[in-house]
Amino acid sequence: MPAMRPLALSLALAVALVSPALAGVKIGVVTSASGPIALVGIPQKNTVPLLPKTAGGETIEYISLDDASDPTATVTAFKKLVLEDKVDAIIGPSGSPNALGVIGFAAENGVPMLAPVGSASAVLPMDAKKKWVFKTTQNDGLVADLLVSHMVKTGVKTVGFIGTSDAYGDTWAKVLKDAAKAKGIAVVAEERFTRQDTSLMAQGLKITSKSPDAVLIGAPGSSSVLPETTLVDVGYHGKIYQTHGAALQEFLKLGGRKVEGTILAGSGMLVLDEIPDWNPAKKIAVDYIAAYQKLYGVKPATFGANVLDAGLLLEQAIPDALKQGKPGTPEFRAGLRDALEATKELVGAQGVYNMTPEDHSGFDVRGLELLTVSGGQFHLLK
Repeated sequence: MPAMRPLALSLALAVALVSPALAGVKIGVVTSASGPIALVGIPQKNTVPLLPKTAGGETIEYISLDDASDPTATVTAFKKLVLEDKVDAIIGPSGSPNALGVIGFAAENGVPMLAPVGSASAVLPMDAKKKWVFKTTQNDGLVADLLVSHMVKTGVKTVGFIGTSDAYGDTWAKVLKDAAKAKGIAVVAEERFTRQDTSLMAQGLKITSKSPDAVLIGAPGSSSVLPETTLVDVGYHGKIYQTHGAALQEFLKLGGRKVEGTILAGSGMLVLDEIPDWNPAKKIAVDYIAAYQKLYGVKPATFGANVLDAGLLLEQAIPDALKQGKPGTPEFRAGLRDALEATKELVGAQGVYNMTPEDHSGFDVRGLELLTVSGGQFHLLK
């Protein structure tokens, strides 16, 4: 028997999680549980067993596939879920470039897509294709405004940028420039890198030579670490900011002492002991962490909560969609899309969702906290 290619093997061995009874509603899940962005994808895949099992009197079946962080495999997974498994919606994929590559396919087939990705380009600017996509992370512009406002308060006049050479970095370069210009801050340096790079010395030296007051790193998951440690190694002494893409425990472990003092915006889930009990997302996050820890013995990264929130959004949307048609029909899928777009004040682990035809992320500042790294831990920035 010929050996299977790693990519094909990854899909062939993908885990399918099915409820005991035949499910009325089928939900596909595509995560990057292996490959370069596995630190993002693993907690997302692990969250699938914690998603709602029923809604509107219907059972829910989840079919989970691993795309190995490969955009080509994402397309293969989406096609299988839509054309063979006949799913009613898809949660995923984990990566922004992966998501951008399948938006057209999801729209053509009328399948709502709940993307737990960082880049706002998955839902903005809104068009006929992106109206089928909903995003369960805070839009980059919201995060950028919070970070740049802090820069203004602390006297930053110039900023450098280093980001990934993909959709995530492209979006962050744009939103930083827009937010900085609005606040009178000059972007004096811009460098890029690939997530697979093992040395960023040249980029670090170029940015440091411009002597910016601060540097913002636009990179998700483990790729956020090397730019910062490199800046420290080349002797940069200004403020270092990170996006919500660095909001995970592995960032602290991999960066060690070199990421002390980092400023970032992230979910309150990272500092639950420090946020007040009246915060609407706190109870959902506490319950999610407890359930995840009971199942796996470790706490989840916040990226897992993006998948949990996708499940909660679908749970609320399904009863209304059932008024339009039965699961497995175009009418039901269109009803899901419409119900998701009409979401109001839905509390999730990552914040509160209010969707509109123009805004398919729906977060406000209640889903964000300004954080810093101190003593090897995330803390509220005070």
